[in-house]
Amino acid sequence: MKKIDLYIIKKFLGTFFFAISLLIVIVIIFDISENIDEFLENDAPLDEIIFSYYFNFIPYFLNLFIYLFTFISVIFFTSKLASNTEIIAILSSGISFTRLLRPYFISGLVLAVFSFYLANFLIPKTNQNRREFKDTYMEKLSKNKDRNIHLQIHPGTFVYVERFNTHSLKGTKFTIEKFKDHKLYYKLRAKSIKWDTINLKWIINDYYIRTINDNKEELLKGTRIDTTLNLSPSDLYVEKEDFEEMDFWELNRTIESKQMKGADNVKIYQVEKSKRIASPFATLVMTFIGMSLSCRKVRGGIGMHLGLGIAIAFAFILFMQISTVFATVGNLSPYLSAWIPNIIFGIIGIFLLITAPK
Repeated sequence: MKKIDLYIIKKFLGTFFFAISLLIVIVIIFDISENIDEFLENDAPLDEIIFSYYFNFIPYFLNLFIYLFTFISVIFFTSKLASNTEIIAILSSGISFTRLLRPYFISGLVLAVFSFYLANFLIPKTNQNRREFKDTYMEKLSKNKDRNIHLQIHPGTFVYVERFNTHSLKGTKFTIEKFKDHKLYYKLRAKSIKWDTINLKWIINDYYIRTINDNKEELLKGTRIDTTLNLSPSDLYVEKEDFEEMDFWELNRTIESKQMKGADNVKIYQVEKSKRIASPFATLVMTFIGMSLSCRKVRGGIGMHLGLGIAIAFAFILFMQISTVFATVGNLSPYLSAWIPNIIFGIIGIFLLITAPK
């Protein structure tokens, strides 16, 4: 049986990497044809196009469709086994259907762990170079927030900036308010605030400080303060999909920080975290659905199985996109949204496994 296990594992992983490699080449060709004008207009160097953009594009694309191509690979080579009556021969030799699932589970688990590593550790690193290239030669990824930015930087400590400029790293009409037992005891109001990129501090200009102790008030006026705050320039502007550069631990810290600061876009980061955990499990779900569908020898062979398999795969993607939208802009839990497709199609997979020919 070990020989059969190795045979199936080699077929599974070999078919997967061969199929997705072909698609990556095709996608890169289409992407080049689409972006060639931008590369030429912005004088992007050839070595940076190859190594900074496309070389780092491969892991991102690989993980994006890993569960889809896992499914297609299982459908393809298992249908071939069924059409050659190899599965019938294996089952007729006394090997149970449950035992036959073991090499599929091992292969699916390998791809699931690989997907988790890609999404949470490797891709955030490769995305740094890819996004830096994209920001320089293709599209600007950062933009100013709307006016009147309110944030909580510590429990009971709130800041306000009327407007922040991402190029000069300067904000206008800056305020810090500190509360204790729901009572204001400190307020700083300044004409402007600027980020010192050398000393990594904030420069507060033309300020007034009002301190309240019991029934006494103290007023202080000055022209400049250099200080550190639990506030970074990135909190004051929007960077498109900046979570792409965060590994698993950085994403967790960012979510905690944004929750404390009351950021209105924290759901986007929670959805991303949930997808990174749920997607590897989708690989296992797709493996078992694909195996149970294609292990039958039917008239129409591989074509019938592939057609049905692709339909199910795209239904899974559709469910995932819909649940993500409901979580991002609606009231659906970000954690539940990532698991709904797995739960629904997991139930379908169990049903198909039970009804598969033994």
